[in-house]
Amino acid sequence: MKRLNVGTGAFVGVLLTAALTGLTYLVNRLVGLPFVPFELFDWVARVLPGPVVTFGIDRMIDALLLLGVSVADTAKSAERAIAVIQFLGMGAVVGAVFFFTMTVRKTRPDHTAGLVAGALFGLPVAAISIAMGQSTINPIFTILWLLVVFLGWGLALSRTCDRLLPVEPGRPGEEVSAASVEQLSRRQFLIRLGAASAAITVVGTGVGTILAQAEKRRLEAGSMAHNTEGSAGKVFPNADDPVVPAPGTRPEYTPLKDHYSVFIRTEPTVIEGDTWMLPITGLVDNPLVLTLDDIRDNYASRDQYVTLSCISGRVGTTLISTTQWTGVSLQEVLADAQVRPDARYLYITSGDGFYETVDLDFIASDERIMLCYAWDGNPLPVEHGYPLRIWIPDRYGMKQPKWITAIEVTDEYKEGYWVERNWDEVAQVKATSVIDAVAVDALIEDGDQTMVPIGGIAFSGARGISQVQVRVNGGPWEDAQLRSPLSETTWVIWRYEWPFAEGEHTFEVRCAEGDGTPQIEEAGDARPGGSTGIHSVTATV
Repeated sequence: MKRLNVGTGAFVGVLLTAALTGLTYLVNRLVGLPFVPFELFDWVARVLPGPVVTFGIDRMIDALLLLGVSVADTAKSAERAIAVIQFLGMGAVVGAVFFFTMTVRKTRPDHTAGLVAGALFGLPVAAISIAMGQSTINPIFTILWLLVVFLGWGLALSRTCDRLLPVEPGRPGEEVSAASVEQLSRRQFLIRLGAASAAITVVGTGVGTILAQAEKRRLEAGSMAHNTEGSAGKVFPNADDPVVPAPGTRPEYTPLKDHYSVFIRTEPTVIEGDTWMLPITGLVDNPLVLTLDDIRDNYASRDQYVTLSCISGRVGTTLISTTQWTGVSLQEVLADAQVRPDARYLYITSGDGFYETVDLDFIASDERIMLCYAWDGNPLPVEHGYPLRIWIPDRYGMKQPKWITAIEVTDEYKEGYWVERNWDEVAQVKATSVIDAVAVDALIEDGDQTMVPIGGIAFSGARGISQVQVRVNGGPWEDAQLRSPLSETTWVIWRYEWPFAEGEHTFEVRCAEGDGTPQIEEAGDARPGGSTGIHSVTATV
């Protein structure tokens, strides 16, 4: 028997796995059975050591920045693409090993060989999907479904291998027949296999995407049942401030559709608000089980304009946004639970597998810490933690669980999800300032001088901003104008008007916190405690 190209086996494995991907995606959207590539990717990210995960995140961000695309807009799509590529790569490896094995054994594959290959591929995947899945479907059905599709994949692999192996006259048990002579050429067969695989993949992913969009609209419509007013017509507290943002500066108040979204899984966790309940247990004298209506109706609501930022963002990141949060004081809820004197922490768990510990003394020191159920006057969007998340002032998003499912009051400290992965335990927001715009298309005539508006944002958590300065081409630092913030916990919009000078120029910005503490100018990595450094922009005017 001639040696069969192992590369062909890898190619066949990719084709068949692509079709499997489309099929499982369609079924996932139809009935909620697991979408294998995402479950595998989530499991790999969960079990890898923290530094390895961080290295992968850093390299993905590097690639997105190199391509000049928005990290906030594309990071999750890139992650999902990596998940699918990883799954296709696994299929390629199994296909290559199968073809190589058949070649070494010098035997034609049969159904048994295909079933064994499918089982070896599918059984670990089934176990991972059960462990990582968030589906409410009976695990037995999940196992049966995955076994069927993977055994079918294995049979297709063995059948394809058999069709591609050349017939060798004179081997025992083999006969040369007209059918053998008329066997399709390898190239023709691979073309047909590729076309069939592409058709299944396109149909499965296309219909699945349509179903996913319809489901998202359904969930959003359901969450809107308790809609208040939203941002339409909202009068902001700084509406009369004379400092107008420079043209091209990001919106002071982020539309919900543009608010950055980061979560530990490839897809947001979906929780039905009508059946969701929050148990508050542990070292309490009055354990509580609260529904969403209990939280909304039994406690005074509070609103807070909040800027939230991601600890993994680089200097100048787009992983930062501002909206209005609505919720209830965590102090009041804990008062009802009657926390015991020996309690020291809250251990919060989430529907996506996330967990975090919050110090009770910290909660007692700040009544603004809230259990949040609404953004911008609407129930939390699904991708941002519906039905409930926590807000903790002056902390990066990594300390603020979404999709909260339980709160345990305890006297034992447990490291949070990202702290276990070598990120900072406190994760206090670092002061930062960013240039959004050098508005060369919006020049201002001021007497005999032409001015170029420059603008951006500055943020230091709940500590406020007292000063923003701009420097051009390494010259002196000049003060910018500051617009009043929406609240003490949002970013500040700044504006600086620079005398026009033709040519290429480098603009830099720095800020100081409310008490005058300057931002850290030395460049520092995001890990473990957040990026530091001076943001700069080069522009030709």
